[in-house]
Amino acid sequence: MSTAESSDTQWDHDPRVYRRTSQCDRLCVDIGSHVAETPSPDVSHQYTPKFLSAHKGGTTPCHYGEEVWQDGSSLRTTIRAENEVEANKLANNYRFGFRKWKSHVTERPIEDRSDIVRELYSELNFVRPLSGSLITCGNIAYLILFGWWISLAYLLVCVLMFLTIIGVPYGKLCWKLSCYFLWPFGKSILKPRSLVRRCCVKFPHCEAIPEESDSKEVKESTPLLMPPSVPIEVPPQRTRYWCRVSTYVWLLLGYPLLGLIHGLACFLSWILVFTIPVAKMNARTLAIILLMPPEDVHIHRLKKPQGCESQVLLCCYHAFNWYYYKYTLDGINVFAVNLLPLVITTLVVGYVDTENQFVSSEAKFTAAVSSIIPLSYYIGMGIASISAQSNFAVGAVVNATFGSITEMTFYITALLRGHKAGTKCYEEIVKAALTGTLLGCILFIPGISMIIGGFKHREQRFNSRSAGVSSALLFISVGGVFAPTLFSKAYGSLVCAGCSSSPANTSRPFTCMDCHYDMSGSNEPLYLRHIEPLVYTISVLLPSAYLIGLIFTLKTHSHIYDIQVSDGHDHHQGGHGMVVHWSRLRALSVLIMATLLMAACADLTTEHIKPILDHSAISQYFIGVTVLAMVPEIPEIFNGIQFALQNNISLSLEVGNCIAVQVCMIQIPLLILFNTFYDVGFMLLFSDLHLWASIFSVIVVNYIFMDGKSDYFQGTALVVVYLILLALYFFAPSPRAC
Repeated sequence: MSTAESSDTQWDHDPRVYRRTSQCDRLCVDIGSHVAETPSPDVSHQYTPKFLSAHKGGTTPCHYGEEVWQDGSSLRTTIRAENEVEANKLANNYRFGFRKWKSHVTERPIEDRSDIVRELYSELNFVRPLSGSLITCGNIAYLILFGWWISLAYLLVCVLMFLTIIGVPYGKLCWKLSCYFLWPFGKSILKPRSLVRRCCVKFPHCEAIPEESDSKEVKESTPLLMPPSVPIEVPPQRTRYWCRVSTYVWLLLGYPLLGLIHGLACFLSWILVFTIPVAKMNARTLAIILLMPPEDVHIHRLKKPQGCESQVLLCCYHAFNWYYYKYTLDGINVFAVNLLPLVITTLVVGYVDTENQFVSSEAKFTAAVSSIIPLSYYIGMGIASISAQSNFAVGAVVNATFGSITEMTFYITALLRGHKAGTKCYEEIVKAALTGTLLGCILFIPGISMIIGGFKHREQRFNSRSAGVSSALLFISVGGVFAPTLFSKAYGSLVCAGCSSSPANTSRPFTCMDCHYDMSGSNEPLYLRHIEPLVYTISVLLPSAYLIGLIFTLKTHSHIYDIQVSDGHDHHQGGHGMVVHWSRLRALSVLIMATLLMAACADLTTEHIKPILDHSAISQYFIGVTVLAMVPEIPEIFNGIQFALQNNISLSLEVGNCIAVQVCMIQIPLLILFNTFYDVGFMLLFSDLHLWASIFSVIVVNYIFMDGKSDYFQGTALVVVYLILLALYFFAPSPRAC
């Protein structure tokens, strides 16, 4: 749907008359233009600091979000939100160690949304002035994907109803609906309103009629309230709907068949997301239109106003809308909702079909990895909801514990399975996944955010000082993680697969093949006396550095981020009440449930990855640094892109840096701690490829972030470096343990 098509007339999107409800149609009669519209008081309110009106700098406005402007040499971030919880959530996005979350954690009034978003939540039961052509690519796709077979189903039911003789009225209805569903655009399904005896004000260009909530209200209304120009019609006497034999013939023969057809169409169009209007159209037909007397259903083309003698039941203009990626249900994005059945199906099939008789291991592995995506989203939503409704201490604890739960469940499950199988291959996969997460968060997430954000904004600025804090922590964390590897190379033994020398000339040096430093722990004196104590020391120092970073950025030097949070009174909250999508109890329950499901999916992933590792022609390194590392971070990638599109590149950069720092300073020390209590053979010794790829990435990203500016060229440079490193892993030989 184009922007021009989404911009309706004033009455259609006036927040005083537009409501997100099934009863949003309007009963109207033309009683003269002298009747004035009574405005309601404006209850919208923004959390805005008091100094905002006195500030003279240039601004980048954002409705109920972040507002960033430059004042001299400093970059000030002003948070504006419709309630206190949203203000806390937005402030948490700028805090070090807190998960960055884009979606709202409270319900937003439909009146405060844009015209495009309001269109997404319409019930398809109002008429608006037609603008633009109805012959669009989306409508043609509807005809190919849905229209022809829905119309054919109605045609078959039409024949069936005519054969029953008594169901002829429903046969005629099916014929009309067959023609309608073949091309429903530009048509409306109406219900006659001869029973109407009351009047109301007609809004400008109003053509829609409200649904009657109670027929008794019509009978009890008095004709003295009607103006003399409006006639009073007495409805003809007819048999009640539920007293007809044809009704039960229809409910037994016709309605169940059409119910299956509409249910299938509704499911398919909902799964495709962008065709949700088709799902709404089918659901409304099944729930309302097919349960009405056939003589009350009339179909008209939208060529002229229908007047007030009819009420609109269904009216659709476009079957396809790109903006449905914003659609949410109870604050949950529609993609996360649609992927939830995949999680249940994966677990049922994975634990029932243990012998792989019906589904192959490769398919189970793919489904298990894909199931991690929605679970990561629910965990992120739960963390953001609890943090926004709690104080700083609780938010910090929740982010530190559950922020890494997605990755930790997979790492620990893989190490346990490798220990049980007696192979080091799973350990190498875990190290590859750790490195892949580090590389993706340092290079890919900031890079792709800069590219997409740079297409919309020529140049974006960010707080270079706050980025410098994250960069320093990255240097510390990467140096600490790879210190045991450098130590083993300096003092370890060089092992070669085989050496040979010419028998005729013993003075010439030996020719050795496949030489490498022994990092398997077989050199027990070196490992037990030197490397292992070094690993334990680092596993204590890294979390300590993380804690110091929290104190530095959130307490002693919080002015670095220069965040201004409103402390004003929220009139909107006081008038209607703030509605939180997830309460703290519900968010905690979702976190626990998602964590358990994540552990089950991780178990299936590690169980069915073995055939892929054994028979795949691709290096196991590549599988670890791509699929296993980046799939859990897909929600974070989309968060970073959305921040960049809103000209908030600072949060896009912090999304990746926050995860990378948590990998080195929280996740790896936790793995060392787990290995201490339950020895699974995990050693903090990485291959040369992991070592130099990580160090090079940190150097490149710090060079890019030096000037505090970003554009699509810098983002391209980061993504190209990331792809080059992926090419190295793709062509690298598999680990010796695999």
